[in-house]
Amino acid sequence: MKKLILLLIAVTGFTLAKAQDTVKTTSDAPLVIYGSVDTYYKDDFSGHANIPTYFASDNNSISIGMIDLGLKKTVGKASFVGELGFGPRGQFQSTPNGDGSEANAGNSFHIQNLYVSYNLTDKFNLTAGYMATFIGYEVISPTGNFNYSTSYLFGSGPFQNAGFKATYAFSDKVSLMAGIFNDNWNVYTSTHDVSTFGAQLMLAPVKGWTAYLNLATGPSSGTIFDLTTAYQITSAFKLGLNAATFTPAHGGGGYDGVALYPQIALSKAVTFGLRGEYFESKSTDENPKSHVTGLTATLNVKAGPLTFIPEVRLDHKSDDFTTFTKSDGTLTNSASQFVLAAVYAF
Repeated sequence: MKKLILLLIAVTGFTLAKAQDTVKTTSDAPLVIYGSVDTYYKDDFSGHANIPTYFASDNNSISIGMIDLGLKKTVGKASFVGELGFGPRGQFQSTPNGDGSEANAGNSFHIQNLYVSYNLTDKFNLTAGYMATFIGYEVISPTGNFNYSTSYLFGSGPFQNAGFKATYAFSDKVSLMAGIFNDNWNVYTSTHDVSTFGAQLMLAPVKGWTAYLNLATGPSSGTIFDLTTAYQITSAFKLGLNAATFTPAHGGGGYDGVALYPQIALSKAVTFGLRGEYFESKSTDENPKSHVTGLTATLNVKAGPLTFIPEVRLDHKSDDFTTFTKSDGTLTNSASQFVLAAVYAF
């Protein structure tokens, strides 16, 4: 792996040196500012929190998500992206370090993206830094998701990967990314080394249909295979799909899962969508195989840059999955909740 890293650095340095003569810079290129602000109310029908919705954990409360603030700029063939999230979402993304501490414990902020990029040609791009993961259908920013609550697949997979990647576009229908990343997910410093290999094959077979075949594997991070695809079948109807399987680096366990995302535009301002998910935890020596199914019904009602998101979610689990409880505290296999969120994008 170290030899591969040195070879990539050498090739990159040589290519950049050769490209310097052709780079045109513009010092007055605009600095782009973008982001979002979100707030929500959630009520679990049991009267207390049951479903792990990740970024909407407060129950019977008008609460905040985060302010997501991003900067990006491109001068010639070079660009950068820096993006920070301030609020409870940053606190949620605390990640265990190798020594048992938390990488982001106690912080009310989180770095979402911090990377530099260079286009060697119109088809070949190099990027290095801390990047939103290339795996999965749902993302951290609420503006990137149709549903406000998030899936079990999202919460179990990586949020970010720190590393170096190269992407080559063979055409507007096929591209390939390959990269080397730190040994653990969601942290911008490695515990031991840069030992995770990642790859993504993008296919766009017909207009409106895009599919991503993703792989991340390493001796510390484990191995995840992921398929993410979306097809705008008509101007009003869109269908998305996410399927993944994960195996830890050491010992048994891991998960399998699939989620389907049908959406239909009722008007220019109103869209209705569903998320149906099946998520299964693989068996270990200590725990048997278990699963949960979820159905989420969501409306997106747009008023300019502001989106109102009313949502109802119903989850049902097997006996050995995460514990749900009724209003009286007794165990149950079902849980349900209502969320009303407002997201402003800028």
